[in-house]
Amino acid sequence: QVQLVESGGGLVQAGGSLRLSCAASASIFRPNAMAWYRQAPGKQRELVAIITKSGSTSYADSMKGRFAISRDNAKNTVYLQMNSLEPEDTAVYYCNAIYGSPLNSAYWGQGTQVTVSS
Repeated sequence: QVQLVESGGGLVQAGGSLRLSCAASASIFRPNAMAWYRQAPGKQRELVAIITKSGSTSYADSMKGRFAISRDNAKNTVYLQMNSLEPEDTAVYYCNAIYGSPLNSAYWGQGTQVTVSS
């Protein structure tokens, strides 16, 4: 079983920055991809950004240029640098890790709250 532990959320003013971290529990397996999702009140969970084991990245359109995802494979950790935050970015941010064979499973973190005040 893989556990994901997130940190770095909090309250920030509009225009500010935050850095989220997500560490996967010690495992001999490395995730094929790691991603960040977010869910605002009354809305569906949406993909923020994803990064593969090789380092390829993809972002939701509204995050391009403001957010940056990165990972440290040696530490099984993924980061999300969020800049120029807007009140609309307020949400619970979830870490997701996708494992191929032999686990063939996806795991979620518990979520971390990000609140951006205007």
